[in-house]
Amino acid sequence: MSMNRPVATALAAALCLLTAACGDSSDDDKASGTTTEAAASKTGYPVTLDNCGQKETVKKAPSRVVVMNGASVAEVSTLLALGLQDKIVANQQTYGMSEVAGRAAAIKKLPTGDVKLNDAYDIPREAMLGLRPDLVLSTTSYGFDEKNGFATREQLKEVGANSYVSPQGCDQDTSKMTIADSYTLLRDMGKIFNKNDEAEKLIVASEKNIAAVSDKVKGEKKPKVMVLFSNMTMGGNDFSSVVAKGIYNDILAKAGGSNAFENASKTSFADLSKEKVAATEIDALVVIGYNDPNPAAYAKKLLKEFPQWPAAKNSTYVALSDSMYLGPSNDLAVEKVAKMLHPAAF
Repeated sequence: MSMNRPVATALAAALCLLTAACGDSSDDDKASGTTTEAAASKTGYPVTLDNCGQKETVKKAPSRVVVMNGASVAEVSTLLALGLQDKIVANQQTYGMSEVAGRAAAIKKLPTGDVKLNDAYDIPREAMLGLRPDLVLSTTSYGFDEKNGFATREQLKEVGANSYVSPQGCDQDTSKMTIADSYTLLRDMGKIFNKNDEAEKLIVASEKNIAAVSDKVKGEKKPKVMVLFSNMTMGGNDFSSVVAKGIYNDILAKAGGSNAFENASKTSFADLSKEKVAATEIDALVVIGYNDPNPAAYAKKLLKEFPQWPAAKNSTYVALSDSMYLGPSNDLAVEKVAKMLHPAAF
């Protein structure tokens, strides 16, 4: 069962734009995160964040939140993890699946704002202003770019809305992203919504889980892993959604593995020929299902296509979705990948 092609292509285009996957990206690693400038009164407000070089002062807990698509579920999942679903008036993020029980269903239940989306499957300026948001979340600065037809951060400020670009999203280059950025996103949402304790609790639990897994696989041989999105085309070659850089590599490292294609591109994704893929020793496969109902079927098809891979001989693969991406559940990806790579350690 494969994805509807036009949808896959449009989503790939969105993902492509948002990860600087398909073209030059600036190496300028500026303003990857955010810092809290102002201490707050007893109410926890006002809170000032320095976000992509822009000061955002939040005067009270937002109650009309719009989550832009950005080919991500990081922002919506972070809000759900903090119990903030009631504050969302429009959410455009979905992976259709999740490693967290009940999360995909919870995302599906959220209002979408009944907006007619643009070609990038996101909310155009007029529709955005019509939603009367008090906070707009975007994975990267792409979602606030006027030339893409979006409301700018300035225009949102004029109607009383705060805006926020997630960590590493300032220059639309997510290739330097790590698990620490997921924690920054959680902390920042904790500050904005006065849920600091809840955010810290989630971070501590995640760190503890990852440390326990990393401890079990310490000193083991690091298998070479191919990470790719199932049934997705983002370039001219047969394999154009292969991960090269980004948070995925941090997850692999903590799970006792390494990315077979880390050096295949300077940006987040590599666009590879079938020959290059066939000639690479692949010990294991991580297939990410982005709105693909059956990434496991795609994984099996690949293993059949390349019987020479060590991964094919042992049928070593895992199908994941949101935990492999920026968001609050990276520890689940670390655990699942580690159990696939080093089953004897568990």
